[in-house]
Amino acid sequence: MSKKALITGITGQDGSYLAEFLLSKGYEIHGIIRRASTFNTNRIDHIYVDPHFPEAKMFLHYGDLSDSEQVSNIIYEIKPDEVYHLGAQSHVKASFDMAEYTGNITALGTTRILESVRRSESKIRFYQASSSEMFGRSPSPQNEDTPLRPRSPYAVAKTYAYWMVVNYRQGYDMFACNGILFNHESPRRGNTFVTKKITRGIANIITGKDKKLYLGNLDANRDWGYAPEYVELMWKMLQQDKAGDYVIGTGLTNSVKKFVTLAFNYAGLDCNKCVEIDRRYYRPLEVDDLAADSRKAKRELKWQPKIMIEDLVKIMVDADMRAIGLKAIGDGDKILKERFPDRWWKAD
Repeated sequence: MSKKALITGITGQDGSYLAEFLLSKGYEIHGIIRRASTFNTNRIDHIYVDPHFPEAKMFLHYGDLSDSEQVSNIIYEIKPDEVYHLGAQSHVKASFDMAEYTGNITALGTTRILESVRRSESKIRFYQASSSEMFGRSPSPQNEDTPLRPRSPYAVAKTYAYWMVVNYRQGYDMFACNGILFNHESPRRGNTFVTKKITRGIANIITGKDKKLYLGNLDANRDWGYAPEYVELMWKMLQQDKAGDYVIGTGLTNSVKKFVTLAFNYAGLDCNKCVEIDRRYYRPLEVDDLAADSRKAKRELKWQPKIMIEDLVKIMVDADMRAIGLKAIGDGDKILKERFPDRWWKAD
């Protein structure tokens, strides 16, 4: 019998890669999606098979993290072996404008799933998508023992969820893990996130659709990795003998300005002529410096990052140029073929 996995947020960047990875491992996949008037499944359409066909291994269920009864019913009916909780209101800047909603979905949504898993009385293994934003202004590098000092409603909600996972693990002997992932990007990143804004903006400037790219704080430092690498680690965390929490990141920190410069240089553009600052994109509170100390993950999960920021930029620029009909420069494709000869995910 193949294992069953339930993924919240399956239509997001991480959810789509995780679904592909687990399918490659022979899992039966179940994903929770929100009902909407338009389809929002473009990231997983390439792996979807009509459930009427016997080869179907992925099944989608309508649900909402604000509805505990619905969540409980899905878990009761599916009886998954593993739950990967990736769903959230995950945009940091937007969380300042939607603080109550962010708390309801990102914080309380996690509690609803944890409680449903607990009440199922099954040996379900649970993964929580925690965030480096929880560290806030704690000095870098940050590891599993670094104090959490959140500086946004999103980070506060993630911190609440983090501690609920710890409490359920300790109080009910549940196998529940926090993956404290630092920024991880890919061609599937949402268009409102800064890395995607940069690489998609470059493609739009080249085609003449836009003349300028407007960004916020360029001085923030982040630790950027590659999303397909990180979703494999989610799975590895749930295969350990003992549940624990893991910081995941490359260990290198670079500014948004560095990302901009690398991307524009790769595309042969002058960022000084094309990029302007718009104060509307600044957050009320900023997190200045994030860099992961992932020694625990490297030791226990046997992991070393393969993609650093210079490679990541090329992969994303190439993908966004192809997405609007331009010929990719090609260095990103070469990097992927070299670093991942047995790649399990679809090329973007």
